[in-house]
Amino acid sequence: MDIGTLLIQLSFILGAAATACSILAYKKDDSGLRSLSGRIGAGCFMTTTASMLLLTYYLFTVNLRYSYVVQHSSVELAWYYRIAALWAGQEGSFLLWTWMILLVLVLIQYTNVSKDVKGTPLMDVSQSVTLAVATFFLLILVIKNPLHSIDMPAAFGYGMNPLLRNPWMAIHPPVLFAGYALLTIPYAAAVGYLLTDDAKWTDISRFWGRLAWLFLTLGIGIGGFWAYEVLGWGAWYWSWDPVETSSLVPWVTATAFLHCQSQLRRGEYKIATPLLAVASFILVIFATFVTRSGLWASVHSWQEFALEGQAVAIFLCVLVISSAYLLLKKYTSG
Repeated sequence: MDIGTLLIQLSFILGAAATACSILAYKKDDSGLRSLSGRIGAGCFMTTTASMLLLTYYLFTVNLRYSYVVQHSSVELAWYYRIAALWAGQEGSFLLWTWMILLVLVLIQYTNVSKDVKGTPLMDVSQSVTLAVATFFLLILVIKNPLHSIDMPAAFGYGMNPLLRNPWMAIHPPVLFAGYALLTIPYAAAVGYLLTDDAKWTDISRFWGRLAWLFLTLGIGIGGFWAYEVLGWGAWYWSWDPVETSSLVPWVTATAFLHCQSQLRRGEYKIATPLLAVASFILVIFATFVTRSGLWASVHSWQEFALEGQAVAIFLCVLVISSAYLLLKKYTSG
């Protein structure tokens, strides 16, 4: 077993352990478990960072011992395309997305953002949900490992899809993934509110929700310009491509969420605000499923219902059912 595979597996184990400790900290209101979860989560972030940097190094140096490098990098590519090859494939994009989620979680833990709710049951639930999402993505990476080596090195790398060989490739996907990762936090805070009835959940969701909206706006705008530049699409910046549109829908609900959240102090939208926070994240996972399942024909999507697409479909069903249960329980009790 090479070091890359070991790092991916260790990240998953640490993510699962941090999630379990965080859940126990919530159940028992134990500060020791809370602190342990934070340290294990930081360790998960470090191992995930190491695996991402290692894969980036292999792509940059075109190490043809790894199938992901063979599929997405080549010596003919410019240096910035070799780095951007990290998110050119399904496994690499999941790795980048997971790393961003863990980065946000570390920033919440070790900065003064949302400091008023640290150590509370609300934060325990929010952390547990965020870690669970990251751990699910790490499980996919264990199953579909981008750092899996091949027995015999290939003679050459295939390089990036010609449609992706554009400078916007270095900007659009990571900006959009940052928006997706940041939307995990309002979702986790909303679940925390549904379970604890702590109105301070907006102290967590407000800042990160605004930041998510900013990155989503930039990502969608850059993507539309890129598509116009490369594909034309009848001289329009927007063609209502299925995958393109699936990224717009969570932006719409996130915009509505920010508006409703701003009115909570007036006593308005108490039901709509957490509902929209939950819906925005679920729609992000739905957009991911559409992209990775080949369900809708699109220049953006992978045209096969691979294992990761099936895993995302199961995850989507779990999110919808569990979120619907929490919302109905919250607003029908009493």
